[in-house]
Amino acid sequence: MGPLIPQGIITGEWDFVIALLLGIAFGFILEASGFSSSRNIAGVFYGYNFVVLRVFLTAVLVAMIGLLYFDYMGWIEMDLVYVLPTYLSSMVLGSVIMGLGFVLGGFCPGTSYTAIAIGKIDAMVFTGGLFLGIFLFSEAFPWISDFYYSDNLGSVTISEVLGISNELFTFIMVVMGLVAFWGTWLIEKKVRKTIKHYKFE
Repeated sequence: MGPLIPQGIITGEWDFVIALLLGIAFGFILEASGFSSSRNIAGVFYGYNFVVLRVFLTAVLVAMIGLLYFDYMGWIEMDLVYVLPTYLSSMVLGSVIMGLGFVLGGFCPGTSYTAIAIGKIDAMVFTGGLFLGIFLFSEAFPWISDFYYSDNLGSVTISEVLGISNELFTFIMVVMGLVAFWGTWLIEKKVRKTIKHYKFE
């Protein structure tokens, strides 16, 4: 049955309508999860709040299990699902840059817009820097395009790189997720106890 547009079940004209509805739902979930607060997001790096990790890891696991189930039931053609090409070097560098911005600003691009929607000034400043970065990247792209497209691994998944089945990789991710949930709960408990101790000393 799915994906709907590649199989012609609905036309490509629905692209932006679906994207708009998903964007609204995504923004609502981010705000409901407390992602409009830079303190909640930065808490991951300081060990007192792992809500970001838990929400996004839960979303990833639900999506992975859902896709496997849909594929098993014949509701989706996995060969037609678009997989972003992997350009290893530029993606690693981009991850480092985004990670630094995450730590320094307390937002990622999506959460900054969620915070702007409720009037957060720090998110507005952060997003201004985001647009500046996009502009500088666009202007510099002719000079860095060779690096950007270097180490092209094609449209591969992690399970393909590791040489294991999607089912086994999903199972490994679920186990890692459960361990992460338990481990971050212990870290939060210890860090908050330490913070509380120093507050009252």
